[in-house]
Amino acid sequence: MNEQWKNVINTKTKENKVMVFMRGTPEAPRCGFSARVVRILQEVSLPFSSMDMDSDRDLWQTLKEVNQWPTSPQIYIDGEFIGGCDILMEMYRSGELAKIAHP
Repeated sequence: MNEQWKNVINTKTKENKVMVFMRGTPEAPRCGFSARVVRILQEVSLPFSSMDMDSDRDLWQTLKEVNQWPTSPQIYIDGEFIGGCDILMEMYRSGELAKIAHP
């Protein structure tokens, strides 16, 4: 595990209410799951920060090891890893995400 990337992940997830490690950027996602996450977060007006997992192979590997989650995107809310696109979809459908966006 790359300690430098582990520190970046810890810092980013603590500094941002919602942190999305995704393939690409919100403006130009490079996979359908990343695009879906961006659309959902924008639809509920939940501000988020993001980082491109493809920017460095060590970043992606470190995320996989830290979270025991092999796929992208990887989403954190309030510093806690919640999972990927499927989990965010469940939160959206249940209304839980809207409650986070508009407490």
